[in-house]
Amino acid sequence: MIDTQKKAATALGKAADVLIIADSEHSADMLYATGMFVPDPFIYLRLKGREYLCMSDLEWDRAAKEAPHCEILSLTRIQGLLKKQGMDKAGWGEVAAWILQKKRVTSIAVPNTFPLKMAQVISQRIPKIQLHARDVFPERMIKTPKEVRLLGQALRMTEVGLKVAIRTLKQSKKGARSVLQWRGAALTSERLRAVIHTAICQEGGQASNTIVAGGNQGCDPHDRGSGPLKADVPIILDIFPRVETTGYFGDMTRTVVRGKASEAVRKQYAAVMEAQESAIHMARDGVSGHAIHEQVESVFATHGYQSGRVKGRMSGFFHGTGHGLGLEIHEWPRMGRHSSDIMRAGHVMTVEPGLYYHGTGGVRLEDVILIRKGKPRILSQFEKVLEI
Repeated sequence: MIDTQKKAATALGKAADVLIIADSEHSADMLYATGMFVPDPFIYLRLKGREYLCMSDLEWDRAAKEAPHCEILSLTRIQGLLKKQGMDKAGWGEVAAWILQKKRVTSIAVPNTFPLKMAQVISQRIPKIQLHARDVFPERMIKTPKEVRLLGQALRMTEVGLKVAIRTLKQSKKGARSVLQWRGAALTSERLRAVIHTAICQEGGQASNTIVAGGNQGCDPHDRGSGPLKADVPIILDIFPRVETTGYFGDMTRTVVRGKASEAVRKQYAAVMEAQESAIHMARDGVSGHAIHEQVESVFATHGYQSGRVKGRMSGFFHGTGHGLGLEIHEWPRMGRHSSDIMRAGHVMTVEPGLYYHGTGGVRLEDVILIRKGKPRILSQFEKVLEI
């Protein structure tokens, strides 16, 4: 299903007519289209290459300044016209239908996330209209030089979070039952997450759901981590903040041990690092995401690491190798077992192989690269050190 949508989106091209009704705080498509943050829903319309915004009076002046490429339509004026037609409470769906009727639109693309209620309202008021749900901005996958710079800014912010996390771990001391102590109390995942989030906030970023997962908690790749952190076991730090002023995300992961890592963890770490380096070396324009993922699996197999369900738990390497990064934390394309995506110059991708074994712990390393015709450019710059 996804592949069909993506092929349709590619065929759609940049000149297609597009309708979005959303707020730009949560809709990456709306933020991409307008370049401005608005907390409440509004209308974006692209018709025959011209772009329109329908805004409340509250946002009119700001929209005119921050989205000069768009013609601004008055929500108040349109609602007034609809009221004269007997509609006392015209919502965004009714307003959108009025605009589409005035513009004589019979077919238009909407995002896959387009609200069902609004689609029903538009279809009721314009029975012959066709709404095509698809990726309305396939060009988002190819990052411009400006976007690459903005992603670099997000990655520097991510590295601030990693730096303060590792500094805090270094300051901690091994206490009773190997629990790390920091500033007179146990250093928990929650405390360290708060330290990370505070540092990122001071840099102008928003961080949420940061992963600080020690020991067996790190074997579930999306476990945020909870409770006391311990010495001599791997701790996964996965940080993915959003820059407040631009909306772009960073995403990096490091695995560290405060103290001495076991031989099993050191071998696991070395294999993950080799797999990541191999994937990065292979990633370039024209290479499939599936082939890159297979290369990672091959490296792990060479080192004797098997993947599968053990005693009811998934073990080994059981997630994708990487994903696109931009105005959303997980964007197309993907590197994975079932991926049919081809890497193209301009894609910005994470590369994040990992190995997870209950009783030993999890190890994951993640960096961000820019796909090019030749060797990729590594955008993340933070060092990799296991024992701290």
